[in-house]
Amino acid sequence: MVKSLREYIKEAEKNKVAIGHFNISNIEGLWAVFNAAKSLNVPVIVGVSEGERENIGVEQAVALVKRFNEEYDFPIFINADHTYKVELVKEAIDAGFDMVIYDGAQLSFEENVKNTKECVEYARNSKNKNILMEAELGYIGSGSNIKESIPEGAGIKTDPAEAKKFVEQTGGIDLLAPSVGSIHGLIKSGKPHIDGPLVKEIREAVGIPLVLHGGSGLTEQDFLNAIDGGISIIHISTELRVAFAQALKLSLQENPDETTPYKIMKPTIVAMQKIVEARLKLFNKLS
Repeated sequence: MVKSLREYIKEAEKNKVAIGHFNISNIEGLWAVFNAAKSLNVPVIVGVSEGERENIGVEQAVALVKRFNEEYDFPIFINADHTYKVELVKEAIDAGFDMVIYDGAQLSFEENVKNTKECVEYARNSKNKNILMEAELGYIGSGSNIKESIPEGAGIKTDPAEAKKFVEQTGGIDLLAPSVGSIHGLIKSGKPHIDGPLVKEIREAVGIPLVLHGGSGLTEQDFLNAIDGGISIIHISTELRVAFAQALKLSLQENPDETTPYKIMKPTIVAMQKIVEARLKLFNKLS
């Protein structure tokens, strides 16, 4: 029987590994993530942002992932990623997501606390008793895309003392996503490195598991430094989008007369699966 996501996160912390979190926009992405995780027999989280949920459907996304979980008796979970509106957090909680992120990183500290606290209270009083609530402190940019350079205002690192205060005042979030060096998307000018000692300092200050956003494009050593410092979940999105787009373009170029959607799309599953497998091996320290 599959354990809860909370239990898998505790195991990841104990074993000094991280659970991979991969965003999807369609069924091809879901198969890629599932196939990769199952081949390695490691737990995995599927993420769907506000836009991705709009494309797949909120309840439909939950139903798809839950079906994989039940049919294969496999630890695949679903997260409502980067949710900027409190009402959409509530919608995700009611829909049965395993975890939800309220992202108020661009707001003032006080407003971020206020909105996050409202989300936590709603989650604790909902029927979805096992849901995990995550919040962000420290702006690392937005958008799973390719950027020329680091966006203005992004990348200011989270202060451990402020993080402790944030966790206390929000009323019991389960996970915190701090700014420790990563930036959302791929950066042509190069990404900054992860501050491993800062990760450790924040983890010790807040006393709850940490999540690393903006993982695409980081070096293997950056990931290992993050995990060793106390990161328990790592997000990857842009790398999958790039792999999907490149595979789809090549598929259309090589088969210009093909009209069957599943035949055209099949190479995209293979391409994304390779990315997921490589990242899961690294995050779980598998040879």
